[in-house]
Order: sequence, then structure tokens, then C-alpha cells
Amino acid sequence: MNKLVNVHEAKTHFSRLLDRAHAGEEILLGKSGTPYARLVPLKPSGKRKLGFVNGKLDPSFFEPLPDEELAEWEGS
Repeated sequence: MNKLVNVHEAKTHFSRLLDRAHAGEEILLGKSGTPYARLVPLKPSGKRKLGFVNGKLDPSFFEPLPDEELAEWEGS
């Protein structure tokens, strides 16, 4: 189980906490002994590849919505 780090300690040692998180540790941040958040390492995402889904949209997708449906979306 992770040790809870209170706000004052986190502010004082933030750089060290970041180093620990970067090394793979999850750190619980809290106020008055109550957990509020987790400081976790980011997973390297690498370069994003666009266009990974096969298929095409039907041309009707780009047509305006019928007035009745548009009114429902707008809450009228």
C-alpha cells in the first residue's frame, strides 16, 4: 500500500515526489490524512498514428439534420 503524503510535505518535496512517480511509483496525496489524489507515472504514448480505423462515412453523415432532430439536440 502506498504511503499517504500530506499537502505540506508534498509542496516541500514536490520535485522528489515527481522523481519517484517518474520511476514508476504511485503516490497518494492527501489533506489532513484523507486521500485526495494520486500522483502516477505517465505511460509513454509514442507517436500517435492517425487514420487507424478502416471504413468510410456515408455522404449523408455530412448533411444537415432534419428540423425535428435538430430541435431535440438544441433542447427546443
